[in-house]
Amino acid sequence: MLLYLFISCFSIIFFIKSLTLKPLPPWATEMRLLSPWFRKDVSFFLSSRLIKNILGLGYFTTVVSKMSLKKMSFTSKVDNFEEVEESAMSILDLPDLVLECILERLPPAALCSMAGVCSSLRSRCISDHFWEKHMKKKWGRIIGPAAYREWQWHIALRTRKDSSHLKQGKPKGLMRVLSIVRPSWWIKSKVDDSSKQCSLPDDSIMSWFLALETGRFWFPAQVYNRENGHVGFMLSCYDAELSYDPRTDTFQARYPPHGRRAVAIENYVPWERLRAPPFDTSPHDLHISDCLNELRPGDNIEIQWRRNKEFPYGWWYGVVGHLESCDGNDNYCRCHNSDTVVLEFNQYTAGSRWRRATINRKEHREEGNEADGFYGGIRKLCNEEEISTWKCLWPSEILE
Repeated sequence: MLLYLFISCFSIIFFIKSLTLKPLPPWATEMRLLSPWFRKDVSFFLSSRLIKNILGLGYFTTVVSKMSLKKMSFTSKVDNFEEVEESAMSILDLPDLVLECILERLPPAALCSMAGVCSSLRSRCISDHFWEKHMKKKWGRIIGPAAYREWQWHIALRTRKDSSHLKQGKPKGLMRVLSIVRPSWWIKSKVDDSSKQCSLPDDSIMSWFLALETGRFWFPAQVYNRENGHVGFMLSCYDAELSYDPRTDTFQARYPPHGRRAVAIENYVPWERLRAPPFDTSPHDLHISDCLNELRPGDNIEIQWRRNKEFPYGWWYGVVGHLESCDGNDNYCRCHNSDTVVLEFNQYTAGSRWRRATINRKEHREEGNEADGFYGGIRKLCNEEEISTWKCLWPSEILE
């Protein structure tokens, strides 16, 4: 009997210590004061009840402790997030001058990305103030008044098409009745249709820049040494319609038909062979020269030339030479006092009929014939960059 009692008490103590590390409740120590007979009767009852209570209490304590820890961690994260969010500074909180300086230094791609952040930044990023610099930097050398005028016509044509679509979209028949019954439904559909369209203003410089950048807009410009340096066009510059290819960073040139010739197309034209037209006139118009009295031997010039009356003019590079009676000595040269001006095209051999041409300084308009072509207006080159461009295009071999 004593052995049985000893084993029972020992097992109870062992289970209590193994299940929890907390100190036993006060009533557990009073079990030693109980009579052995009572302890025998209640030992199994107490042990079973105690184990259940301890197991339930331990599980509940564990769950509650985990929940409290999670709640505390979540609460701390929320508090930290609110603190970080409250302490974070938006770019819109910057002063206007600082924000403007930041936007001015962004490249076009970054400025487009910034315009998609929010409506406030969008209204700033599409401003002509920022895009004028990008337009001038990348396209200013090859975009002239003719290209801008072409863009205005393009906008007007697109606006006219949009207005015609709106007129065609006027409700008729059953749709008109439905629009009267539920006008808000019709208005909403119109708003949804308009929201699908690009909200970027057509007349903005950003819209023009993107149209050029994507190659969607063909614009007039001039091409040096057209048709991949065809021997018949060496050191010349002709009008063409251009479209940019962003994949190759080159252009496609479309030359107008000359006489019976069809439209000529040239691909992969580099930037170095392009320029804006020097004058805002048609290539079929004769340029009225205003520099004839200033021409002296050694001056760099461009002169209009065309094969016949049906062809447009192209600009050809040359230099002012000396008269046959002059030995070329600068101390005794009087060529600038003569009414006759000698033009030399040194890319041709000395015996070529294209090597020299003469014009009258006072009466020059258009001179020539069907055999040798017609020479038109002259412009004197004073810009070293223009002269350098022509010299960089000089042929590797002298032409016949």
